[in-house]
Amino acid sequence: MREKRFVYMDHAATTFTKPEVIEAMLPFLKKHFGNPSSLYSIGREGKEAVENAREQLAKALGANPEEIYFTSGGTESDNWAIKGTAFARRKKGKHIITTPIEHHAVLYPCEYLETQGFDVTYLPVDRYGLVDPAEVEAAIREDTILISVMYANNEIGTIEPIPEIGKIAKEYGIPFHTDAVQVIGKISLNMEKKDRNVDMLSLSSHKFYGPKGVGALYLREGTEIDNYMHGGGQERNKRAGTENVAGIVGLGKAIELATPMLEEHNVKMRKMRDRLLAGILEIPSCRLNGHPEKRLSDNLNFSFEYIEGESLLLMLDAMGICSSTGSACSSGSLDPSHVLRAIGLPPEIAQGSLRLTLGDENSEEDIDYVLEVLPETVEKLRAMSPFYKPETACKK
Repeated sequence: MREKRFVYMDHAATTFTKPEVIEAMLPFLKKHFGNPSSLYSIGREGKEAVENAREQLAKALGANPEEIYFTSGGTESDNWAIKGTAFARRKKGKHIITTPIEHHAVLYPCEYLETQGFDVTYLPVDRYGLVDPAEVEAAIREDTILISVMYANNEIGTIEPIPEIGKIAKEYGIPFHTDAVQVIGKISLNMEKKDRNVDMLSLSSHKFYGPKGVGALYLREGTEIDNYMHGGGQERNKRAGTENVAGIVGLGKAIELATPMLEEHNVKMRKMRDRLLAGILEIPSCRLNGHPEKRLSDNLNFSFEYIEGESLLLMLDAMGICSSTGSACSSGSLDPSHVLRAIGLPPEIAQGSLRLTLGDENSEEDIDYVLEVLPETVEKLRAMSPFYKPETACKK
């Protein structure tokens, strides 16, 4: 009888908090609990810790510390970038360019802005989820005030041509925002060199082994943006609210740990990912979603015909495997993933999707276990379908 194993492969949703990160945070949950806006010593200690974390993050991004603003996470950072830019520049125009495969933290603010009189162009993507920079340029109008394209897609892992899009935005004098939540610790960023045309960049600590509830917005000096949070004068009068000192310290420590290990991390992830990919594509009537090469080192997304993604997810969970599905059923919606629909998958295939995202603690034994359990699980589910024909060929 097979021994049940716990395998966590949903790191795109969240990562565990590393012990070194927790250790760095603890003093600010115990001894150094003061409000960083206070003048007494335990307040000043908190303020110094926040500024140290700001320097750690700036160093990792190749940015200036004055361009880093701490937030509650990626969702707030995206909302601030989208709404803050729109309202700051609305006298210059009300046209925004984005894509249909963005995270909802970008799409929903854009939809809200449409109710406020803004016009949003959702650029199409190809079957791999790639945006064509030429189509970005073609969509630019005299009243375009913002371009927002994610750095890499959270569902299918496709890496977008951010340098090329940023160059176009810069040539037309349009602020460019990118949601980089999925790429921190996986892709080397440098805001003064490689990514010099990015004006705003969102990130979230819990995607790179830091705590939940804290993130940041990189805001290039001189970028025109309204405040999103109003109240006190924190974050240089840009983002009100008492700082989450322990969380910010954890973010700083997490990015400090991730940066020097980036290449080593990617080598390990690619090795396991490629072995997992080869094994899963042996399953009939399956396909890889996203670009086969221009993708994150830790991301795999498959669609299996003749099954429903949520059922697959639950059966894998019963076997100890944590994953996610392209189907949004688990969130209470009957609609398939907006990303998979945007790359051209019909609803019945998009509904049968599975995302596996690897992390630091995954091992070759985990890969063995998934490659043993997943084909059996797919076969069991298909046995319940009146439409499945075993002779159907596998499609990549």
